Amino acid sequence: MHANELADFGVSPTEESVYRHFLRHPDTAADGLHLILDADRDAVRGALGRLTRLGLLRPGETPGCTTAADPETALARLSELRLRAMYQEIQRITQYRHVLDTLRAETARRTAPGQAVEQLDGGSAIHDRMDDLAFFAREEIVSAEPRVRLTPEHAGSVTARDVRALRRGVRRRTVVTAAALAHEPTAAYLGELVHHGARVRVAADMSDHVVVYDRRAALMPLDPRQATRRALLVRDGVLVASLAGLFERIWEQAEDVSLAVRPPADRRPGLSDAELRVLHLMCTVGKDEAGARDLGVSVRTYRRHLADVMRMLGASTRPQAALLARERGWI
Repeated sequence: MHANELADFGVSPTEESVYRHFLRHPDTAADGLHLILDADRDAVRGALGRLTRLGLLRPGETPGCTTAADPETALARLSELRLRAMYQEIQRITQYRHVLDTLRAETARRTAPGQAVEQLDGGSAIHDRMDDLAFFAREEIVSAEPRVRLTPEHAGSVTARDVRALRRGVRRRTVVTAAALAHEPTAAYLGELVHHGARVRVAADMSDHVVVYDRRAALMPLDPRQATRRALLVRDGVLVASLAGLFERIWEQAEDVSLAVRPPADRRPGLSDAELRVLHLMCTVGKDEAGARDLGVSVRTYRRHLADVMRMLGASTRPQAALLARERGWI
């Protein structure tokens, strides 16, 4: 009998026994499984349902039979879900303002910067602390920024901060969405980073926002929709390691396309106004239906324009098309 080795991934002993059973006996029926495992029938039924929802079990080739997902795929899925749950739990805990108010009433002393978790209020406090963390970084700064849109003024100061770190030999990796490449100040900032040796990747879909410094400290917004208002500075080793792991998962799934720094180019001959508009919509709207409505055409026509533009760019994916269009000055 195996110990509950998957407990750290949020898998119960019964669920692990069921998963291991189908690893040993793929493409078999679940009838009488509670008898085989000597377990409660309802518990086994619940385990089958949850493992199926998690993607650890799937229908077998034989009708009415079940088989287990490959262990590597299963652990990758469980790791991703666990990291995301931990990230959300950290955010959820910090939302209880009434608890914070009662605790503050117990002492007049603010949280010391060296403690495990510190709350930063206001854009100025967040910006100053990011300056400090970047200044003292010695190895690597990584970030996942789903809603980054820098003002021209802010872009200048952020660029200078990151370039100073890169010139000291600090590695820099960041993941953004395609919309960032359509925003002129943000695209210029990313291009400058690449010029100085940083690596930029584009994720088709990303909601988690986190910045990690040397795997010793991490910044995350209390509300991802208002990242510049309030943030948490995390120094606890376990939490920082979890957030660093979350970034690595986002990085692995993002599009690894180089972002060249080139002077603005003229619009490519033959690129119609509709195709140029499609490029902008591809970077700013989530669904083809919304893009078609904005353009005033059918979804089919919108997709045909998009396919034509991607063919002209030589791109195989939409994130890659956004990067190449930005490189060539089309957007």
